[in-house]
Amino acid sequence: MRVYLLVSVVAAVVTFLLTPLARWIATRSGAYTAVRDRDVHTIPTPRLGGLAMLGGLVVSFVIASHTPFLAPIFEESGNTAWGVILGAAIVCLIGVVDDIWDLDWMIKLVGQVLAAGVMAWQGVQLITLPIGGLTIGSSRMSLFATVLVIVVAMNAVNFVDGLDGLAAGVVAIGGGAFFVYTYLLTFSSSPQDYASLASLVVAALVGICVGFLPFNFHQARIFMGDSGSMLIGLVMAAGAIIVTGNIDPERVSGGQTLPAYLPMLLPLAVLVLPLLDMTMAVIRRIAQGKSPFHPDRRHLHHRLLALGHTHRRAVFVMYLWTGVFAFSAVALVAFPWRDVLIGAALASAVSLVLTLGPLRGRSASGPRGARRVQA
Repeated sequence: MRVYLLVSVVAAVVTFLLTPLARWIATRSGAYTAVRDRDVHTIPTPRLGGLAMLGGLVVSFVIASHTPFLAPIFEESGNTAWGVILGAAIVCLIGVVDDIWDLDWMIKLVGQVLAAGVMAWQGVQLITLPIGGLTIGSSRMSLFATVLVIVVAMNAVNFVDGLDGLAAGVVAIGGGAFFVYTYLLTFSSSPQDYASLASLVVAALVGICVGFLPFNFHQARIFMGDSGSMLIGLVMAAGAIIVTGNIDPERVSGGQTLPAYLPMLLPLAVLVLPLLDMTMAVIRRIAQGKSPFHPDRRHLHHRLLALGHTHRRAVFVMYLWTGVFAFSAVALVAFPWRDVLIGAALASAVSLVLTLGPLRGRSASGPRGARRVQA
């Protein structure tokens, strides 16, 4: 556990130290997020925060590869561990180009598929599922499933990145829960050697998000941009894919059987809000005869602002719901599912009251009112 904490701290510190440099590069290159009708921020803000996050990720992996506890992971996995870094670097580069020149959505999608495909080629690939020993029989189907999961995760995080500190905080909270999940499952299945590439990936992910948050929380001095949102979405997906198939259900006992059979449960719980937001947006836009990537002001965070929440309160509400979903899923590892269901229902009820009740303000009456609250 201490080694994973070291990896996370290194990732956070490096990201924190590199963020001012990323901001300087953004200002020099003109990578600003202008104020548009659909936006909540009120002044042009530099982006390219993904550069700092990539730096934190790379340095943390290099440090991890030289620790006695985690070094065998890099030897046993072959190119898999560094494949995560390669995929992250590619998607970050694509994001940097988009942050500076605003790429067409189709070109960006092709770049996402390329990054996901390269990472799959390096070994981060869905091959088996711990559901009765289910194996994806076709290599093409395996590649397709892998790329689909990664691309969906990247775009889900990108869709939710609409308020200061929202995406980084949601992924940090969910990633913390995901780390507990992978750590406990790996410890249960391999108590003699519980070093895990999935746990390493998620520990580094949490670190880069935490290191970036001080500069990104309201009022943000820098945005992560697509270079950051796509990067953390890809890394989250990588952790989920790596843990899938690496846990043997026959060696996991008792109340841990359910999460062993559903290793993708927690990543889905972590990304439930981004995925819900993305799904609603795609359906809404297609129904209106528009492109699924056509921007609007009807995301979940826009709706929270319209309800009367201030910028920070809307972010905290999203944090709260992420914690409820993610840690409820983690609880399945240690507690009977009925107890978890009761606890999740109570937590959801409290969260709903806070969402619709005392946290709300009185100054917003719609999207335009939401912008006045933020200002």
